[in-house]
Amino acid sequence: MTSSIPECVQAQNRLFRSGKTLDLAFRKSQLRLLKGEIINRTKDIEAALYEDLGKGADEAYMSEIGLVLEAINHQMRHMKVYAGIHQHPVPLSQFPALYETVRIPYGTVLIMAPWNYPFYLAMVPLVEALAAGNTVVLKTGHAAVATSKVIREIIETVFDPEYVSVYTEGHEEIEELLEQKFDSIFFTGGKKLGTIVMEAAAKNLTPITLELGGKSPVVVDESANLAMAARRIVFGKFLNAGQTCVAPDYCVVHESVYDDFMAALGHEIRRQYPDPEEIGKIITPAHYERLLGLVNPDKVIFGGRASGPTLQIEPTVLGDVSWDDPIMQDEIFGPLLPVLKYSDFRTLMETIQDRPTPLAFYLFSRNRLHQEYVKKIQPFGGGCINDTIIQLASDWVPFGGMGASGMGQYHGRWGFETFTHIKSIAVKPDCRILDLPFRYNDRRPWMAKVIRRLLG
Repeated sequence: MTSSIPECVQAQNRLFRSGKTLDLAFRKSQLRLLKGEIINRTKDIEAALYEDLGKGADEAYMSEIGLVLEAINHQMRHMKVYAGIHQHPVPLSQFPALYETVRIPYGTVLIMAPWNYPFYLAMVPLVEALAAGNTVVLKTGHAAVATSKVIREIIETVFDPEYVSVYTEGHEEIEELLEQKFDSIFFTGGKKLGTIVMEAAAKNLTPITLELGGKSPVVVDESANLAMAARRIVFGKFLNAGQTCVAPDYCVVHESVYDDFMAALGHEIRRQYPDPEEIGKIITPAHYERLLGLVNPDKVIFGGRASGPTLQIEPTVLGDVSWDDPIMQDEIFGPLLPVLKYSDFRTLMETIQDRPTPLAFYLFSRNRLHQEYVKKIQPFGGGCINDTIIQLASDWVPFGGMGASGMGQYHGRWGFETFTHIKSIAVKPDCRILDLPFRYNDRRPWMAKVIRRLLG
């Protein structure tokens, strides 16, 4: 690897300016090599995810490795179309001409990944940035030590450092990386660090994509299938021990079905987690202690037990929670589910709108009016009706936040677009005969009327 961060960025700038990454065949060959190495190292990746987060092999493949391979396949299949020249209608006033757009890579980009899905959230942006023709400096989620190590080994095996470099250490490396001038920055993580990254980008007017988080609500109205709602909420909330940016942060249930829903929730937790010790582990002792500090023992309905030596907290449900409780002030990011009651749907939506815009929103309902309200009016990054978290599982729809939960989108075509600039180009023939005289200053008086008709 290049000896220092500034030298690394300079080397990547030189490679990009050589034009090597503009060749689609080169991009595909590099992604193909990456795919092969990931497949060869699948067992190592699974072991690392278990060491860092307690993820079993099936969960690791379903929620991380498989999605990365799917992203590689998507970009290799569609890269030619995404990178191609696209023609657009020509205004009559500009005839004859061609209007074209083409997407060009930004150059050298910085991707900063978090620790909660340390493989998936590092590799998918990387794949899309490389498909778009950039060189990449990747900063992994350093709290996920084992996974960061495997990512580094994979990247250093597959790529030359002037094409892709990876850094795995802590805050000092982050500070030095943010001192460099990149052509684009992609950040996934918390609001506090996201603010610092955005301030650093602003100094150089660097384009930035922020994928943050927030308190994503799940609403269960009186028409919902309670058994199915409970099943899918338990899946989405307690996956990865609740350390998922789009996990339901809290649940709000109509008062008329509250008791039945809580019973269904308890049944489903026992069904999916017959052995509470099978839940994943909390990433660090500090995060573990923070979560325990949010638990009010008087409001625990299910769960509540914890193990300091293994950093595990069993799936825990808190009932009769109010909007003013400590657990409702910041994103939980753990296996704790506070449940509130509501009586009027529209009032609830307005209450949620008064809070920072969430990354995700989930509604369980058979009520068409409620569904349409959520689709057309309620602000949030993305979400589901009658399910949780699956909105991020497709490369055919964009994923991203809104307001306090982020800016910009990625996945599939949107990921390619995030790492490129779209150029508009008008192509005119240089033939004098086809050159309409209306726009020139020596036009005849009657031409003014023609111009008004053409443009009006």
